[in-house]
Amino acid sequence: MTSSHHSPSAATHPSGSSPGADHAAERAQHLRGLLYCALAAIIWSTGGAIVRTVQADGWTTIFWRSVFAFLFLAGLLLIRERGRFFKVFLEAPWASIGMGLCFCTASTCFVIALQYTTVAKLLFLQGLSPFIAAIASWIILRETVGLRTWVAMAAALVGIGIMEIEAFSGGGNPIGDLLGIAIGAAFAGATVIVRSNRKVRMTPAACLAALFAGAIAFTQAPTLAISSHDLPYLFFFGFGQLGLGMALYTSGARHVPAAEAALAVLLEPALGPIWVWLIYAENPGIYAVVGGTILIGSLILHSLYDLHAGRRIVPPVV
Repeated sequence: MTSSHHSPSAATHPSGSSPGADHAAERAQHLRGLLYCALAAIIWSTGGAIVRTVQADGWTTIFWRSVFAFLFLAGLLLIRERGRFFKVFLEAPWASIGMGLCFCTASTCFVIALQYTTVAKLLFLQGLSPFIAAIASWIILRETVGLRTWVAMAAALVGIGIMEIEAFSGGGNPIGDLLGIAIGAAFAGATVIVRSNRKVRMTPAACLAALFAGAIAFTQAPTLAISSHDLPYLFFFGFGQLGLGMALYTSGARHVPAAEAALAVLLEPALGPIWVWLIYAENPGIYAVVGGTILIGSLILHSLYDLHAGRRIVPPVV
């Protein structure tokens, strides 16, 4: 897919701006999108440490996390859209429902999968998400994935494997493995949907994701009562960790190829052990340090190459 067939004499774009200005604007959007996705991953990486602190069971945690996330996202929409609050849910209804179901599937399957397999295997299988997103975006959106992106994804997956090499002996079974793959596929699906609707704000879809997850947890939680100890942690878990993270990701992934958006989110498993080390003084071990360095290094090198090359990000064909 070529970026343009205009002759050199075509100095302006139909919008009135020059091709050079359009290119600069595209680069700025791309960089902003990557930054938002990376910030979302950094925020999401605190999840493990928060779960370690909360005393409530998993389904109760999911319920209150979803409630607080929904309140944050709905409040954000009210501030931004005001009188159009309900109308924005109708701008891309099927896409919003699809993305909401994808994010809901990923978060719910994570809880269930932990009953069958180890966190190490789940993190590794979630590392397949960029590969799934790359293939899906190529088939659906006709987005090509460069060799350097494939290499960065492979290096990141190796890094995750090294990080969790000691924990892989913890076992597991095919159900847990399939659920882990489902998590990666669901997240990749959400990323492709956001990218394919890049002209539409997908914050309403994030609202629906929190609503769906909360509804499922409501039917499964043995109790909705929480202690005064858990309340502030669950508030942050939903309001900040999930709500703000989803708002940033849905905003950023609109402007970044699907594979790159999913790749940026691999910062989450790399930084997760660092938070646990800082809060609980748990030594992550040499494998976590080496693997995390490879993972983060591959992401940084990939981004630096894009900055140096100044490549154009062609919008997807939808």
